[in-house]
Amino acid sequence: MTIDDAAPAPGLSATAESAERKTGQVLLDVRDIKKHFPIQRGLLRRTIGHVKAVDGVSFQIDEGETLGLVGESGCGKTTTGRMVLRASKPTAGEIWFRHDGEMVDLTPMSRRQLKPIRRDMQVIFQDPFSSLNPRMTVLEIVAEPLVIHGVTDGDELRSRVRELLEMVGLRVQHMNRFPHAFSGGQRQRIGVARALALEPKLIVADEPVSALDVSIQAQVLNLLKDLQARLGLAYLFVSHDLSVVEHISDRVAVMYLGGIVEIAPAQRVYAAPKHPYTEALLSAIPKTNPDQQSRRIILQGDVPNPANPPSGCTFHPRCRFAQEICKTQKPPLVEVEPGHQAACHFANELQLVGIEH
Repeated sequence: MTIDDAAPAPGLSATAESAERKTGQVLLDVRDIKKHFPIQRGLLRRTIGHVKAVDGVSFQIDEGETLGLVGESGCGKTTTGRMVLRASKPTAGEIWFRHDGEMVDLTPMSRRQLKPIRRDMQVIFQDPFSSLNPRMTVLEIVAEPLVIHGVTDGDELRSRVRELLEMVGLRVQHMNRFPHAFSGGQRQRIGVARALALEPKLIVADEPVSALDVSIQAQVLNLLKDLQARLGLAYLFVSHDLSVVEHISDRVAVMYLGGIVEIAPAQRVYAAPKHPYTEALLSAIPKTNPDQQSRRIILQGDVPNPANPPSGCTFHPRCRFAQEICKTQKPPLVEVEPGHQAACHFANELQLVGIEH
């Protein structure tokens, strides 16, 4: 069975459900969230400072939309995704999510209050090898969310798992096998099937293809796009690979040292970046045309310590355009063009280079 032949989830009409969910309504509204981890020393474990892993991040995701969240390792991408899922409690800020037609704030909720909402938001993990319990069969892995939430059991449970496996392009005859019998790409499809079990509205995909071969990456990305078209899913797609993010995202948010420095529709970010850090990231994408000259921008120095970030613009020690104002005043994330936001004092003056296709 091929991916293109996969059937929509039971009880869902591929066209009707997509039309119902893709309404343009805001599904997720993240408002100035922060995550500061305390630094403790001594026998009394006194707090002497904080690691500012995420320091004031705001964005929205509409129903049926994909927002790509990109940046270097350690910039706070995964921590942001964990806070959206409330797997990690924010130090400050608000996370609003549309549940039963109304926007609700997830930040003050207890674990018990969050349980019914978790049906609407699921996760696809980075490593398909460690994210699946080796002692459970595929049937048990995919059925686990359904069992925990008491959705179905018995023959209906097996039937639902069968339909989910068919949907992600796996053979139903293999549902009684253990994860070690599958390749990395097949394991990630099992993870996708598990994420789809409760018919969520939002999926946080944390580097879902980084551990896979390039050819398998394309297959999984195409599967995610196909499922989005069928089911009206919204994705928060976390990745460090800009070429992957470009393939799947409607909008792209670029993170640096715990904050978003640029956010815009994907085509604008890649064609006409407004922040020097985004330009540097784009210059590192390998060229597909061997005759095209590479113009790599090498950033000076290392990523600053998030426990002691630079004053003003956190990027100024590595920015070739930095001026005195950059060292003293932190630039806000403002709209420089319709739908295009950047946190740079000179966003409207710099002539930055994107990538050509």
